[in-house]
Amino acid sequence: MTAVNAPTAGGTHAADRRRRIAASPAAWTVWGAVVLFMIFLVGIVGSVLVNSFGTRWFGTWLPQGVTAGWYSQAWTDFALLQVIITTLEVAAAVVVLSVLVGVPASYVLARRNFPGKKVVYLAFLLPIMMPPITYGIPLATVLYKFNLAGNLSGVILANLVPCVPFVILTMTPFIEQIDPAIERAARMSGARTLSIFTRILAPLLVPGILASSILVLVRTVGMFELTFLTAGPDSTTLVVALFNSMNAAGIRAQQSVDAMAVIYMSVMMVLLVVALRFVNPTQLVAQVKEEPEP
Repeated sequence: MTAVNAPTAGGTHAADRRRRIAASPAAWTVWGAVVLFMIFLVGIVGSVLVNSFGTRWFGTWLPQGVTAGWYSQAWTDFALLQVIITTLEVAAAVVVLSVLVGVPASYVLARRNFPGKKVVYLAFLLPIMMPPITYGIPLATVLYKFNLAGNLSGVILANLVPCVPFVILTMTPFIEQIDPAIERAARMSGARTLSIFTRILAPLLVPGILASSILVLVRTVGMFELTFLTAGPDSTTLVVALFNSMNAAGIRAQQSVDAMAVIYMSVMMVLLVVALRFVNPTQLVAQVKEEPEP
């Protein structure tokens, strides 16, 4: 008898991979577009970073000299210390108020069934799904009408509109994972609703509260439209100050503006890294697509 050698599993898998790669030009096109986009993005960010350290840079691959003086000049010219303090004040206030409002609302949506629940849930999701400028202008008009815009309180109120839904979107699955039998047992033991919420549920919800707080912090620091429409001279955050520095009248060194942009990018990168450490984006996407129970 003649022995027939069967192909090994490794050889079969390797051949299949080669056939899939060779037979999928669309995949190569998509990956090529992604690579080109990343190169383009890195080039833009890299040029800003290099220019923020350059003395002069005209028609050459690298600047003619390197200095860190533009950062100190940007810190002084744009009053970045006060801007950063204002940004932190706005972000801290928005985080605290969003958690105080969003966590109880999440509890109601997770535990209670009532007429119009889907409509309420959709109303909370609209500020996330819609571009901020679409409701930012009417919101700013109302705030200016009641003398609430142009100051710190107006910026905080405007940023609460998209940030409270973020807390609800993050906290609802955390609350749904907690067995309601724990609450029933506490009520049978004589505990009141406030005690159940503060002593039993709150410790279990710490990961969700932390995740939602970080999301709100990142969104508030990066929010431009609502802050720009409602900010005043004493309530300008870092992203709005960067925009104003680019469009201000007069002659200003581009290197100092780039230095300010690098500072802003660094702050956002740190916040995003921390956010991704505690928040799973796929969980949030799944929660948006999930239809609430009637």
